[in-house]
Amino acid sequence: MADDPISRLVPFGARNASPTPDPDRPVDLRSDTVTRPTAGMRAEMAAAEVGDDVYAEDPTVNALEAEVAALFGHEAALFAPTGSMANQIAIQLLVPPGEELLCDADAHVVTYEIGAAAAIGGVSTRTWSPAGADLDPEVVAAMIRPDGYHAVPTRAIAVEQTHNRGGGGVIPLATLGELRRVADDAGIGLHCDGARIWHAHVADGVPLASYGELFDTLSVCLSKGLGAPVGSLVVGSAERIARARVIRKRMGGGMRQAGILAAAGRYALRHHVRRLAEDHARAARLADALAPFGVLAGPVRTNIVPLDLTKCGIEAAELAAAARDRGVLVSVLGPRAARLVTHHDLDDAGVELAVTVLTQIFRR
Repeated sequence: MADDPISRLVPFGARNASPTPDPDRPVDLRSDTVTRPTAGMRAEMAAAEVGDDVYAEDPTVNALEAEVAALFGHEAALFAPTGSMANQIAIQLLVPPGEELLCDADAHVVTYEIGAAAAIGGVSTRTWSPAGADLDPEVVAAMIRPDGYHAVPTRAIAVEQTHNRGGGGVIPLATLGELRRVADDAGIGLHCDGARIWHAHVADGVPLASYGELFDTLSVCLSKGLGAPVGSLVVGSAERIARARVIRKRMGGGMRQAGILAAAGRYALRHHVRRLAEDHARAARLADALAPFGVLAGPVRTNIVPLDLTKCGIEAAELAAAARDRGVLVSVLGPRAARLVTHHDLDDAGVELAVTVLTQIFRR
């Protein structure tokens, strides 16, 4: 980790203090997208030097793109307004219309992006059974369809690091290396939906460049764990990012004086990466408190606490309603599935309130 550029940024803890919970504001565990810009981030946004990014003339956007590309050891990056757009741009870079992407059945690209791969990119998708961070490269290898045989050919594989519906699980670097070998043997591309790759970096100490060297394209998000209000980036070769700029424009993602937004991302990279360890510790506290009730859906490695309510006699919607009445917001993923997510705007007092409320509900 010492060789990673992130390790040379602001030391852990040297940042704005976590916001004190407002009695009128619930403890929000629905997602790490609910964070608000800090005072320091707002100041940098207000002071940002800007230009027209459609003409590639916004100096703050250009600086952010160069910094992120360097962190992952790639030639270039492209700022996009959302993680879904960044993912879909990357998929279109690797998979021509009418051809195939392989991914986990619970992957964000096929679960939460409203069919964009098919509707926008004309991309066919095929999935392996939900495995989260425990994917088996040999299972993936057996699914690849080469040209010919009157079938849709596979052109790329996508994985998610960390895995959202897999409970924030971290795919081991060795597994990703095996998946790179599978892709190389088949002559196909490999994409990483790295919306929370910063969490994997902090949890396992794997340098960002070590992740970057395994993938043809990555999408990385600034508006989840890092706490920026907007923005993701597509990372790849200079040739691919030149094509990505055209695809972004076609999808309506061309922005003008976007440096105001990019400044928030640059601030987040300097101040909010290493502090993700705090979110992981708070998630572990929640998990430890809830484990006796038999509701954890799996181990908690990062900032996501997945809940499986099948054995506790309470529906997810019922849990969410009861928690909301007591000032805690919980994400409902299905009839008996829920999720808790820690983030920058949640401090220890908020976690302890959530522990009190949720344990009271499960004791009923």
